[in-house]
Amino acid sequence: MPATEPNDQDAPRFNTPAGDVIGWRDRGVIRATGIRYARTQRFCAPIDEPPSTTPIQATEWSPASPQNTIPELNEALGVTEQEFHSVEGELHLSVIVPDSPATAPRPVMVWIHGGSYVFGAGDLSVFDVRPLALEQHVIVVAVNYRLGLLGFLGGYANRPANLGLLDLISALRWVNTNIAAMGGDPNNVTLFGHSAGGDAAAHLMIADGTEGLFQRAIIQSAPLGISRGRAKMNTRMGEVAATLKDDAPLEEVLRVQSQVAEAASGFGLKSAMPFGTQYGHYPLPAESDIDAAWRCVAPKYDVFIGTTAEETALFVVMSPKLMRIRQLPFVGEQASRAMVAATTNKVYKRDALTFARRHASAKGNAYVYRLDWGKGRYPFGAAHTIELPLLLAEPANWQYADLVKDVDDATLLEHGQRLRALWADFARDGQLPPTGQLEPKIVEWWQAS
Repeated sequence: MPATEPNDQDAPRFNTPAGDVIGWRDRGVIRATGIRYARTQRFCAPIDEPPSTTPIQATEWSPASPQNTIPELNEALGVTEQEFHSVEGELHLSVIVPDSPATAPRPVMVWIHGGSYVFGAGDLSVFDVRPLALEQHVIVVAVNYRLGLLGFLGGYANRPANLGLLDLISALRWVNTNIAAMGGDPNNVTLFGHSAGGDAAAHLMIADGTEGLFQRAIIQSAPLGISRGRAKMNTRMGEVAATLKDDAPLEEVLRVQSQVAEAASGFGLKSAMPFGTQYGHYPLPAESDIDAAWRCVAPKYDVFIGTTAEETALFVVMSPKLMRIRQLPFVGEQASRAMVAATTNKVYKRDALTFARRHASAKGNAYVYRLDWGKGRYPFGAAHTIELPLLLAEPANWQYADLVKDVDDATLLEHGQRLRALWADFARDGQLPPTGQLEPKIVEWWQAS
């Protein structure tokens, strides 16, 4: 990253309501990185960052939210622990703007990273949104939010739930207020999130305080099948978390977070993602009311929702025990495929279809997709996260990822351009052909009815 001095007259500047934002140029785009959008106190709602009276030096990557590392996922994605420099008490976002003239305000796409609500950061190299902004002439905002015990468990010891969701709402307020000064259209905002990020996007549709902050949602591989019936599990987790003092050192918080996650064992597939959104806690309605809430807001949002063909194959590869079963002679591969098909349907596919059909029946505009890219390629196939090397970053950013280690750069680039065009086409006006397919069979989609 080039150094940008405060008095550098050639540095790109945006005079926004948040303050004078100084960014940096990078191969056809302007980046404004590491912008603080809110401050936090532990176990408290975020406080929106006030306007700055001095220039905002937006020239460093956003620090990650505090988290425990997941070595198996790092290997699959090809990221290192060094990329997870974190801070507590501040929340940041980064904005990427095409460095070219525009005749009208540009569509805005807000990236919500996944990671089971315990992992990830918007500015990871493998999540680089530069190609999407550059090729499709859209503005992309990458957001960090609180994770794990600090962001997605509450309702115990007078600690509020859904703090990470409130962080995202704060970020959307920042976008709504400031993005016009950066060339974006605040009335044409699309959320796109993967896994937990897709789950967050779906729940932001029915969260208090989001009215008018976005118009579309691309919901990628959201684990909606395990989002309900979590109250007893959360209660058990809260009993362990309540032993933690508010002012405990961060290292202790992360250690206790692991213990809290272990307390969720025994609750079936839900325990695979113990932290998450909690119904009946602000800003979400009660669990008994969520279907009605999604029906009520359906006419306000365009939705593009879907899954990969073999979502849970990722978790098989990450599990030595399951891989040993898979490698059994004669029956192992067949048994593994059957398990992947069943769990993919239960956790992801079934509820994605239900979501789209409910949305369409309530007079909302909805499309469904299935991503097949990589299907049949050992060991991952068309697994969870497989679209990310296509949608985000450039081939060089994925060179150390086990997920695509046998895929040549030209294929990643070509197929990635096609997928990015499809996502951006939806973000522009919420419209796609009623049915379609990207060749060679990358993704197939159809309009829900």
